[in-house]
Amino acid sequence: MIEGVDFAAAAAGVRYAGRTDVMLARVAPGATVAGVFTTSSTRAACVFDCQAKLSGKVDETAGAAIIVNSGNANAFTGAAGQASVDAVTGAVAEALGLPIGRVFSSSTGVIGEPLPHDKIVAAVPGLVGALESKGIEAAARAIMTTDTFPKGASAEVETEEGPIRIAGIAKGSGMIAPNMATMLVYIFTDAKIPAKLLQKVLSRQVDDTFNAITVDSDTSTSDALIVAATGKSPAAEITDLRSKTAKDFEAALRGVMMDLAHQVVRDGEGATKFVEVRVSGAETAADAHKVAMAVANSPLVKTAIAGEDANWGRVVAAVGKSGAKAERDLLRISFGDMVLAENGWRVPDYSEEAASAYMKGQELVIGIDLGLGKATKSVFTCDLTHRYIDINADYRS
Repeated sequence: MIEGVDFAAAAAGVRYAGRTDVMLARVAPGATVAGVFTTSSTRAACVFDCQAKLSGKVDETAGAAIIVNSGNANAFTGAAGQASVDAVTGAVAEALGLPIGRVFSSSTGVIGEPLPHDKIVAAVPGLVGALESKGIEAAARAIMTTDTFPKGASAEVETEEGPIRIAGIAKGSGMIAPNMATMLVYIFTDAKIPAKLLQKVLSRQVDDTFNAITVDSDTSTSDALIVAATGKSPAAEITDLRSKTAKDFEAALRGVMMDLAHQVVRDGEGATKFVEVRVSGAETAADAHKVAMAVANSPLVKTAIAGEDANWGRVVAAVGKSGAKAERDLLRISFGDMVLAENGWRVPDYSEEAASAYMKGQELVIGIDLGLGKATKSVFTCDLTHRYIDINADYRS
């Protein structure tokens, strides 16, 4: 529980009858809010609305609220999309006595269908009446779509004055690829920290967490990561990011973000394996990123992993297509601790049996050393199974 935050969830019937599909979070007055959002050029109305509100003039004394629905993304819905956002956030603002500029909304689900916002508006009074500090798990369940489990993570930072607590929830299983955000994520903390510093800390931890995961290479239209700090911790206010408290807080926030990001990959649609693609020896950071994502997103690599086939040649092919600088005779490929290929050829003691045995594990590491420099990058992905097709071939029906 985070002091200064209350949650509620309800079944509004946005797409399915009887399914919990709306969550509301109320944040106490004095809270600061930061966020990062999908870079999709076809992003949803709620994303544009949140970005505008965070970049505008803020009355932090008024408190804040976040309302989220699943079942409908309210994306590619034209002017009607913004009208739906206004209706939903307006209803929450009126019910909680907040300025509409402090009410943030998110939607996830099917693209291109009008949001039945009247159903959400009708659920607002019940949500407000059900708000409680212990409701975060119900909120995590309400934002699920194809997820198979609710995702949450927490951390605590010890300071001389007292603890700082952090708790976050996320949804995400498919349409997961970098270009923040890659999912819906809401993180709450009782830290005292100005909005500008909170935004800075959040933004610089995104690339190695939520921007370092991929399930299927598809960037969503609708997703967001919002962090709210209530200032209720007894710890002193963070005013200098070089201070010990600030560094400890940032490390803990990063840990929560990484935990949630990994949970999304582990719950990737149809996934049976969790895979780290670990690149080293790149000439530049950009090249390390290109290689890591080319391997992590390769359908040939991902299906080989699903079939437990130690087909390292597909990794070689993915490196070659990445656009990064690479030289055949300097490249080294490893699965776990086993070096399979280097110096332009497979190693003399290569064992197909040992490599195949390694592929039967549930957590795998594919290592690629380019031998050109010192830049590194790790990204996280999963295998690609027939279940992914089953889920997505008839998603709307």
